[in-house]
Amino acid sequence: MSARRWEALEARLGGKLVVSCQPVDDGPLDDHEVVARFAMAAVLGGAGAVRIEGAARLAAVRPHVDVPIIGIVKYDLDDSPVRITPFVRDVEALVAAGADIVAVDATQRVRPEPLAALLAAIHGAGAWSMADCSCEEDALAAHALGFDIIGTTLSGYTGGPVPEEPDYELIARLAAQVPRVMAEGRIHTPRHVAEARLRGAWAVTVGTAITRTELITQWFARAMGAGAAP
Repeated sequence: MSARRWEALEARLGGKLVVSCQPVDDGPLDDHEVVARFAMAAVLGGAGAVRIEGAARLAAVRPHVDVPIIGIVKYDLDDSPVRITPFVRDVEALVAAGADIVAVDATQRVRPEPLAALLAAIHGAGAWSMADCSCEEDALAAHALGFDIIGTTLSGYTGGPVPEEPDYELIARLAAQVPRVMAEGRIHTPRHVAEARLRGAWAVTVGTAITRTELITQWFARAMGAGAAP
C-alpha cells in the first residue's frame, strides 16, 4: 500500500468509533431500510465508520452515509467453521456494493479458500483489508501476510464458553506489535471503549449494545428479575 493510502486510512478511521449495524437475524429490525437508518443515526452520533453484513444490504446503506463502510458476508458452512467472508466472490461483491474495507475471518482454521487469495482480492479491488482474529497467532500471521487492520473480533468465539468482558489483554499484546488494532467483541459500554483505547486500540467497534434491541432488552429484563424485592 502506498504511503498516501496509509495516510488516508489513518485520517478516516484512526481513533474513531465503528458501529456494527447488524440486527438480530430474522428479527423485526432485520431489514435493509432499518439498517440504513441505524447507520445514519450512528454517524449522526459520532461514528467514524459502520460495519455492514451482506452486499445487497451494504449497497442499500452506501447512499446514506459518507463514512467508511466495513463490509462482510456471513455463512454457516458444512465443511468449515469460518463464517466471515470466506469466498473471493464475496470480496468482489462487497467492493462493488461500495465497501471501503473488507473484513474476513483470519483464524488458522480449515477454510474454503486461502486467506492470501482473499487478501489479494481485497487489495486488487482497491479496498483496505481487515483480519478478524481470535488470538495473537492469528493476528501476527495476518499482519505478516499484509492485512491493513487487525481486529480482535473473534476472540472468545472459536470454542468453549464465551467470556463476558472484552479481551483487553489481547488488545494490549497486539497493540505492542502491530500498528492498527481494531478492538471488537463484547464491547458494550463507554467504559469498555475507553479501556480498549487505554490498552492501545487504534479504533473500536461496538455492535450489540447499539443495534441489537432484542438482546439489549434482555439485559434489562434479566436485571428486573435479579433486583426483585424478596
